[in-house]
Amino acid sequence: MIPCRSLLLLLNLLLVLPLPTTSIASSLLPSQAQALLQWKSTLHDQSQQSLSSWTPSTSPCSSSSSWLGLTCTKPPLLLVSQLNLPGLGLSGRLDALDLTPFSPSLSSLDLSSNHLSGPIPPGIAALSNLVELYLFSNRLSGAIPYQLGQLGSLSRLALYSNNLTGPIPPSFGNLTSLTLAALYGNQIDGPIPSEIGNLGNLVGFDASDNLLSGGIPRSLGNLASLRVLSLFGNRLSGNIPKEIGGIAGLVQLQLASNFLTGSIPSRIGNLAMLQILSLENNILSGGIPQELGELKKLQVLSLGYNNLTGPIPASLGNLTELSLLYLFNNQLSGSIPPELGNLVSLINLVASANHLTGPIPAALGNLTNLKRLYLDDNRISSSVPRQLGDLGNLTALNITANSLTGTLPASLGNLTLLAYLALYGNQISGPIPSEFGNLVNLRELHISDNVLNGSIPPTLGSLRRLTTLALSNNSISGPLPSEIGDLQSLQELILQLNNLTGPIPPSFGSLTSLRDLRLSGNQLSGSLPPEISKLTDLVSFEVSNNHLSGRLPPDVCAGRLLEFFVVSFNQFEGEVPRSLRSCTSLIRARLENNRLSGSLVDGFGVYPRLLYIDLSFNRFSGNVSPDWGRCSNLTSLRISANEVTGTIPPEIGQLSSLGVLDFSSNQMTSEIPGELGKLASLFKLNLSNNQFTGAVPRGIGRMSNLEYLDLSSNNLTGMIPTEVGGCSKLRWLDLSSNQLNGSIPFQVGNLGSLQQLLDLSRNRLTGPIPSQFGKLVMLQDLDLSHNSLSGSIPSSLGGVVSLSSIDVSYNDLEGPVPDTEFFRRVPSASLSHNKGLCGRARGVALCASPQPPPARHRGRSRTMLLLLVVLVLGVLLLVVLAVGLYQILLKRGRRPADESGNVETPPARDTFAVWNFDGKIAYEDIVEATEDFDAKHLVGSGGYGSVYKAVLPGEQVVAVKKIRPIEDESHEDVKSFRSEVGALTHIRHRNIVKLYGFCSTTRCKFLVYEFMERGSLADVLGGGAEDLGWDRRLGVVRDVAHALAYMHHDCTPPVVHRDLSSKNVLLDLEFKACVSDFGTARLLRPDSSNWTALAGTRGYVAPELAYTMRVTEKCDVYSFGVVTLEVIMGRHPGELVSSLASSSGQNVVLDDVVDCRLPPPTDEVADSVGLVVGVALRCLSVDPQSRPSMLEVSLELTARNPPPVFQHCHSVKMSDM
Repeated sequence: MIPCRSLLLLLNLLLVLPLPTTSIASSLLPSQAQALLQWKSTLHDQSQQSLSSWTPSTSPCSSSSSWLGLTCTKPPLLLVSQLNLPGLGLSGRLDALDLTPFSPSLSSLDLSSNHLSGPIPPGIAALSNLVELYLFSNRLSGAIPYQLGQLGSLSRLALYSNNLTGPIPPSFGNLTSLTLAALYGNQIDGPIPSEIGNLGNLVGFDASDNLLSGGIPRSLGNLASLRVLSLFGNRLSGNIPKEIGGIAGLVQLQLASNFLTGSIPSRIGNLAMLQILSLENNILSGGIPQELGELKKLQVLSLGYNNLTGPIPASLGNLTELSLLYLFNNQLSGSIPPELGNLVSLINLVASANHLTGPIPAALGNLTNLKRLYLDDNRISSSVPRQLGDLGNLTALNITANSLTGTLPASLGNLTLLAYLALYGNQISGPIPSEFGNLVNLRELHISDNVLNGSIPPTLGSLRRLTTLALSNNSISGPLPSEIGDLQSLQELILQLNNLTGPIPPSFGSLTSLRDLRLSGNQLSGSLPPEISKLTDLVSFEVSNNHLSGRLPPDVCAGRLLEFFVVSFNQFEGEVPRSLRSCTSLIRARLENNRLSGSLVDGFGVYPRLLYIDLSFNRFSGNVSPDWGRCSNLTSLRISANEVTGTIPPEIGQLSSLGVLDFSSNQMTSEIPGELGKLASLFKLNLSNNQFTGAVPRGIGRMSNLEYLDLSSNNLTGMIPTEVGGCSKLRWLDLSSNQLNGSIPFQVGNLGSLQQLLDLSRNRLTGPIPSQFGKLVMLQDLDLSHNSLSGSIPSSLGGVVSLSSIDVSYNDLEGPVPDTEFFRRVPSASLSHNKGLCGRARGVALCASPQPPPARHRGRSRTMLLLLVVLVLGVLLLVVLAVGLYQILLKRGRRPADESGNVETPPARDTFAVWNFDGKIAYEDIVEATEDFDAKHLVGSGGYGSVYKAVLPGEQVVAVKKIRPIEDESHEDVKSFRSEVGALTHIRHRNIVKLYGFCSTTRCKFLVYEFMERGSLADVLGGGAEDLGWDRRLGVVRDVAHALAYMHHDCTPPVVHRDLSSKNVLLDLEFKACVSDFGTARLLRPDSSNWTALAGTRGYVAPELAYTMRVTEKCDVYSFGVVTLEVIMGRHPGELVSSLASSSGQNVVLDDVVDCRLPPPTDEVADSVGLVVGVALRCLSVDPQSRPSMLEVSLELTARNPPPVFQHCHSVKMSDM
């Protein structure tokens, strides 16, 4: 029984106890309100308007007010329990919000999808009762505070899509209530803390698209509740822990786009609940575990972009719920298992770029849900199975770049949903089935590069949605069907390199959406229909190498979009179209080898974007207009073999980018303007066969890049200017058939690069042949005939072992002819009609033996002096011979002996063709200059061999690439080697390292190149960034693009590099870039063990080249994209290239790509950098057909005004490029 006093006390306590709580609440609520109002005041004006309901005159939790985004506890406490303001566009700093007053009550904080910045405040640790924290999709920065680990009640954490940096704090392991952690889309770095393995309640962990590094902790295998583990798009390395195979409930495992190595753990086959397994874009090796066939619930299996080998396991046929199977870009081999025909749920099957062989299984016809089938870039053989025609839901079929034979099955015409059909690059024969006309949804049809024959079926005119029709490089014959004119959606019509005949149908004028029309290399005849002028969207019009005649359509550029106009090698006549004069969009125009006429002044205008124009071999007349000087981007101007008169306008000297100027074989007169000396980029100048008068301009000596100079067959007078000696890169000099007089300047003998021709014949030159001609150690042909030269042939010419022909006839020469094997073989006609040549050469008398002079004409002292001189010279000669003999014996002692002990000597079958001269001497000079390829002369090495620096007699410096030997080399291989080098030595471009020639013996093969002083681009980028600033880097990219464009589009046949990398781009002293090792891969046997070496350098190889033996120009385009990014980034872009196909790569900010060692590019340079990056990304397209041509790249980098992408470079992403 309770005493009354005690009862009263208890009643009082019951009445009084709630009062302190109410009192606390009444004190906290104003603090919370004050904190919220204070934070509101720091937000931007528009954000404050969004929170207009937050006023000092109201209470956040009163029944009469409703503060936006606030939820309060129930009476009597009335404190803020939830602060949720998602998606309001709030702009300000998060750390301006004081969270301390909310510590006892706040359970949910959602400020997601705003524009809040600043760090996550460490004071967040005060929110001890916080259950939900959503701060995603803001602009938060800084590190995740370690105090976050004190939120013991936290269940859901979402910080994704911010700019957070720093590591994940180990204190994360204290959040034992955590079920969801979403951290993706930040810049969080460092390792994944092993303490995360303590989060036993964790259901989802997503830290993808960050910069996490190190290995995946094995402790993650402790997360028994885990359903989703997503770590793709980081820099994680090491093996995939086998412990992950113990997370029995795992539904999604996404580890793509990292640097994971090793094999795929077979224990993953234990994850019976797994639906998504994404491991693509790593460096995984080994085979695909057959245990993956146990994942019966698997819907997505993505293993592309790895180094997986071996066959595709037949057990994958058990995955009947699989909808997406990605195996592309690996090294998988063997045949496609027929069991894949059991995957009845499959929607996408992509096994591109592997080593798959054998036929396409007919069982794939069972995959009736399949929408995309990609088997391109493999070695699949046999024919296309007719069962593929049963795939009624198929929208895309790509089997390009394989070894398919047989004919195209008519059953493919049943695929009425098909939008993309690509079968190019095979050996498919027979006609195109008329049933293809049933593919009414088809947008792109690519069947180029096969051996198709027959005619183009008229039924293709039914494909009204078709945008691309590409049938080039086949044997298709017959006329162009007029029904093609019904394809009103067509944008690309690519039919070149076939046997098409007849006229171009007038119905083509209905193709009003057409942008690209290519009909070159056929046998088309007749005139162009006037209806062609209706194609106002045309960008490219190419009909060269046909039998077309008549006039060109008058309004071919009516749409003002035409960039490529190629009508060369036809029989067109009349004047050029009037619309072409005002076609300011023009970039490349080729009209050569026709019968076109009219005035040059009236027919052509000013083209600000024009890079290349060739009007040669026509009947144009009139003067060369000064307006050509306003075509500021022009690199090549060719108007040879016409009827042009008048003078060369001085304005031509304003074309600072001009590389080729050819006005040869016309009727031009007057003096050659000195302004041409301003053409610093010019490397070819041909003004021959005209009527020019006056002197050779001295300004020519300022053309430091000139390689080819031909002023022959004119009426030039005066002396050869000594300034010609400044053209240090000249390889061809022809001043013949003029009226030049005076002596030959000795400076001509300093032109050490002269190789192909020095022709000064048929002039009025006098005086001696300069002895300095002995320095022309690469010269092949020398013609000094029909002049009045006197004196003797310099003995130094006997040391020019490169000479293959010489003509000094019809001069006043006398004295001995150099006694060398070459001069003894010179035809007598080349020495005839001189004053008194003698010696052992053909057609000249032997030199008379010297007679002793009468004693009366010599004094005793003079005789004694003569005897003394002879005695001294004899002693010196004996010493020289002794030293030389010692050196020869020393070298032979170092050379390997054969089994019988004899020193190896080059046999008769050895091939020597350095500079096309007697190679034995060249071979010995090179071996001597490199001291038998001693390592101290080594300057580099690569996939094909080692490179040595050699200083030859005459101080000529060359680079010698010693090619690694090939086992079991046959005579045919040697012949092939010689013919290939022979072709490559004719390649001439200012951005291609000159190949002088080769030597081939049983001991070794080596190539002889021009020496580049600064070495490789890789070395320069790796050695420091200061010398290679942004302007020079942009120049390097343009130089490489020009070189590849020349090789692909101006060489016949085209030359494919096959191994472009930063090591094969060399720089001279002025940082001009030159491509080296072009075509070298073709010098080796494609069936040899060296195939992996010649397939390219790892990291630069296009997918279709790395995994097949089919090489196209598009392989070089891909490699160019890699090199370009390397130039911009200052390092190889490995991880970036491999991630471009993923969201992580697309989200990379452009500002993070540029080389941080240089100051950020600004203004126009920044815009140009942005343009270059955008071009590089297009070059790196996985689909070769989606890559631009190198001509397009070259033109874009040269002529286009770059868009201002760098104004906000911190926010521009790869996806924007």
